[in-house]
Amino acid sequence: MSKATLDKNYTPENILYLSLELSNTLWHLGFSTGLGQNPRQRKIKAGDLDELAFEIRQAKKRFRLPANAVVKSCYEAGRDGFWIHRALETIGVENQVVDSASIEVNRRARRAKTDNLDVVKLLSMLIRYHNGEQSVWRVLRIPTEEEEDDRHLHRQLLGLKVDRTRHTNRLKSLLVTQGIRMRVKSSFPRDLAETRRWDSSPVPPGLMARLGQEYTSLDFVQKQIRKLELERRERLRHADTHALRQVRELMKLRGIGINGAWLFVMEFFAWRQFRNRREVGALAGLTPTPYQSGNQAVERGISKTGNRYVRAMAIEIAWSWLRYQPDSDLAIWYHQRYAENGKRQRKIGIVALARKLLIALWRYLETGEIPAGAKMKSAISV
Repeated sequence: MSKATLDKNYTPENILYLSLELSNTLWHLGFSTGLGQNPRQRKIKAGDLDELAFEIRQAKKRFRLPANAVVKSCYEAGRDGFWIHRALETIGVENQVVDSASIEVNRRARRAKTDNLDVVKLLSMLIRYHNGEQSVWRVLRIPTEEEEDDRHLHRQLLGLKVDRTRHTNRLKSLLVTQGIRMRVKSSFPRDLAETRRWDSSPVPPGLMARLGQEYTSLDFVQKQIRKLELERRERLRHADTHALRQVRELMKLRGIGINGAWLFVMEFFAWRQFRNRREVGALAGLTPTPYQSGNQAVERGISKTGNRYVRAMAIEIAWSWLRYQPDSDLAIWYHQRYAENGKRQRKIGIVALARKLLIALWRYLETGEIPAGAKMKSAISV
């Protein structure tokens, strides 16, 4: 059988498959038209879209495809984000962004890993996916640029609060080395000047300078936090978008404040289209991971494969729910099942409550169904 005949057999639908293995300096490209074929591999400078378009045209010529042949591509989600996906779509490429953790790995022995091997692996899985094996990996839903931009405010706030804690802890730790224990508050510089060490001597000048610089950094972070919180309140007061309406709806429930409501909506509910409760739990990484083999059955905890921001906030809100919604069905269920079974069981139970609560909040926003037994605030303050 001639090579031309083989190529025709490989390309019954005139589809060019493209996989991209991304790095900071080079992109590795793999091209093929079907399984059982040696892929065409190329390397281009990272971010060079003109060279990428050129290589696509060359690959079509190599595989004897028409210029208007469909191109289907994929790459793993990572630091480059979604701009490459949007760029590929502008040149007519049907792209998929793949969850790296969902890619199958051979467990037989120590696994060789190179960019060339990775691009070939991605290419074969892309072909299998488009040939009907939908479970071969997990494809990410791509947010719009507006939806992606809405996530920056609260993520910046979370980062700044981590910085605030780090600066505060460093100040306290430096003082403890001199036998000094004091709170870090707005009067810290004045209090520090009057503070004495364990032997009643003043703080050494080198340490005093370092403490002053550290407090200056802390003060700057606190001002940034206040600025962002003010901006968030102003947007909530005056803007009227679908996402902000959802934030206001969540804030009507006791036990949920602006931090939790904003994060849940911007990271989760505003742009995700959930079909059932299982998808809600799975995307938050709050689903169980049982292990069964013969007579052995082990529960290995939650999957933690979903959105880490939502998962952390869901657990925090679950504790708050027990405090502010003690008469709700969810709180009663938790107390009956976990409250009297020790500290470890209570921690396990709070994760289960977080999952149930997240599903209840999704139903509340979708249908207006208030979680059973929950109480509403008389008014929300922003």
